[in-house]
Amino acid sequence: MSEPRHSWRNSTGSILYPEGASLATGQPPQAPEFFRDLNLDQVVATVTRGREEYDLDPFFHAPLTDPDAITYRQEVMQDLERPAAMRMIRSFAERTRAMRAHLATAGRLTYAREKQRWFLSAAETYFDAVERLLRDLLAVEARSRGLVCMRDYLASYVASPAYLGPASEGRRLASDLARIRYGLLIRGNAVTVRNSEGEPDYSAAVEATFEKFRRGAVEDYRVKFSTPVGLNDVEARILDRVARLNPETFARLEAYCAQHADLVDPTVARFDREVQFYVAYLGFVDRIRGAGLNFCYPQVSRASKQVSATAAFDAALASKLVAEGGAVVCNDFVLSGEERILVVTGPNHGGKTTFARMYGQLHYLASLGCPVPAAQARLFLCDRLFTHFEKEEGVETGRGKLLDDLVRIRRILDRATPDSIVIMNEIFSSTTLRDASYLSRKVVERIAELGLLAVCVSFLTELASLGERTVSVVSSVDRDDPTVRTYRIERRPADGLAHAVAIAAKHRVTYERLMERIKA
Repeated sequence: MSEPRHSWRNSTGSILYPEGASLATGQPPQAPEFFRDLNLDQVVATVTRGREEYDLDPFFHAPLTDPDAITYRQEVMQDLERPAAMRMIRSFAERTRAMRAHLATAGRLTYAREKQRWFLSAAETYFDAVERLLRDLLAVEARSRGLVCMRDYLASYVASPAYLGPASEGRRLASDLARIRYGLLIRGNAVTVRNSEGEPDYSAAVEATFEKFRRGAVEDYRVKFSTPVGLNDVEARILDRVARLNPETFARLEAYCAQHADLVDPTVARFDREVQFYVAYLGFVDRIRGAGLNFCYPQVSRASKQVSATAAFDAALASKLVAEGGAVVCNDFVLSGEERILVVTGPNHGGKTTFARMYGQLHYLASLGCPVPAAQARLFLCDRLFTHFEKEEGVETGRGKLLDDLVRIRRILDRATPDSIVIMNEIFSSTTLRDASYLSRKVVERIAELGLLAVCVSFLTELASLGERTVSVVSSVDRDDPTVRTYRIERRPADGLAHAVAIAAKHRVTYERLMERIKA
């Protein structure tokens, strides 16, 4: 086999990280500060539910900083979107799960020979899983660098003495153990164990004898015995005698278990866990796509801040609404030229906060190499993402709400760089309109000065026209009934009076209508 363009040169290859990259060692990364604000904690909880054994959360807490690493994951995702490839991974996962179950059983048992047999069963399952995965990888014609490297690694591994020796010996052992036949002679409380002397199996003869008495459908009175894990004392003593009668085979079994205690290859074990990141997320995507919503592989850049998305939506909200049979509203956005800040205004409960969360989710999920909830997206790979959402006033800080807002905003601006993204939701809502206007203006001006990408949800419409870096987007209402929210966010000049005027017109209390009624 020719050397692939990309290869894992050692046993640290990863399906999540290209050669030379990896999840930081040490303590697993915790959820970023902004996770709850953006409802990403809900997304990850939904994605990983039922896969707790793989401990996938740390992978979702560690965004990538290299566009090539993102492309590496996108390639694997696209490979696994093919049904045959996904079936291959699920089949592999079933076998490795069975292997771990056998190893866990062996670990719980106390009787040595029984532990050894369960370990051998785990080894057989492992060899079957590895070889079937290699055959399947060859059959599905993987295209991504990650799966191609795994295929080539397995081809080399399966042909190596480190694999062939344990695999062939393990299978010989299993076959030799299966051929052992013994007989029991029971007299009172005495049990004699001896080698089988070719005694016939009388069960078939008994069934044949009584077959002539069968008349039509009859009730089955046979008792089904369960097979509990763990030998009782009598069974253990019998097995000891069987081992004495077959000392060479059982000595080989004992030596095999001692020599191959670390049977599972580190790269195979790592693949088994890491590939579930893709399986779990694509399962989440499939459930939402089933409702007619789109996910796409975004273009990601560290240089261009010309960002856009079409038919985008909040993944956490969509997951909930799809489960309940509700409708999901999609929105678009675009920033071009010197535009950097989306200022979102409009009536309360009109989808402004959801839009802000959507913007943050798109950028974060893109940084994980995942498909994002949109029909099309071009996004910026930021160095850090910051959020400022309203929090309840707490006595533990010893600060009032306004001071707490100021401290939090200052902390964000001190840590942010020109490559960061900031999402703010209704800042300074606890103070007077005049103070809120002054403080918000200063914050937005500072963000514009730094050139940050940002979303600012605010009731202050003047923030939308601070300069060429700010863009006004407004949550809209139904044209015929302004009390009905459409949850659509439109790019147009902010007009704090528009909603009020529409309601006044509906109820015929505009200035013009009132004057007409007064004259009448």
